[in-house]
Amino acid sequence: MKRDLVGALRLLVVPTLALAAIATFAPGRLGLAVRIYALVLSAVVLGLALFALRRSYPRTQPLRKSASHGDRGRRPPLTLVRLEHEAALGVAGAFDFHHRLRPHLRELAFGLLSTRRGISPDADPDLVGAILGEDTWDVVRKDRPPPEDRLARGLPLPELRRVVESLERI
Repeated sequence: MKRDLVGALRLLVVPTLALAAIATFAPGRLGLAVRIYALVLSAVVLGLALFALRRSYPRTQPLRKSASHGDRGRRPPLTLVRLEHEAALGVAGAFDFHHRLRPHLRELAFGLLSTRRGISPDADPDLVGAILGEDTWDVVRKDRPPPEDRLARGLPLPELRRVVESLERI
């Protein structure tokens, strides 16, 4: 921070000298010079504030690494990209989780149950709940109510991970 302040003061040396010169040699233009100086001073303060904000927040990392030279032609399937997007939205917001991600999880769970175990989810909900586990059953059950607060946080990432792992165990 100290280094930024020293740099900002260095930036203000020339405008300050120019303001002093105008005040000395052209006092009739002093009003305009003061306005310009205030504009320059505001720009420097805004720059300092932006540098401080940038330093205070951690750097973000992309969900996927950029393609290397050998992988230029390989892109993930569009459905996978869409599902990743919906998972990110489902973690961020309760509304998106309930109306976007949850139907995918429900369809996946019931498809796995019917193909791997031969169980119809509508036939015996108690058996399905026992196989899936309490957390997963709570997410995929048909009568799960929509969120009361649509702007609340969605399903926490560790809980989503547990749901996916329980679906993988079917």
